Amino acid sequence: MRIGELARRTNVSERSLRYYEKQGMLTAERTPGGHREYPEAAVDRVIRIQELFAAGLCSEKIGRLLPCMRDADGGPSLVATPRLVTELTAERARIDRMIADLVRSRDTLDEVIEAARLP
Repeated sequence: MRIGELARRTNVSERSLRYYEKQGMLTAERTPGGHREYPEAAVDRVIRIQELFAAGLCSEKIGRLLPCMRDADGGPSLVATPRLVTELTAERARIDRMIADLVRSRDTLDEVIEAARLP
């Protein structure tokens, strides 16, 4: 598929897709005319990249992580290094802290909403 179709199917700008390619997170074949051609699997790859960005990971870390996530057969990859596992464990702990903070904020808002509803 061409870059425009990938952008439409993933709701990601063409500019972002070019950036992902430049960072080594996404690959495309080139037609004789120089147009990018992406495989069907690129849709899932872009969605995964977006999820990792949303989780707060930087492009450098995402680029290192993507090859470790799944092999072509869909099974877990065995190429993750101990250092990457350590970094990802720290990222997970950071996300857990963010979730706890959000839950506390939501609870506080619930208390304020409930107090505002009292006559």
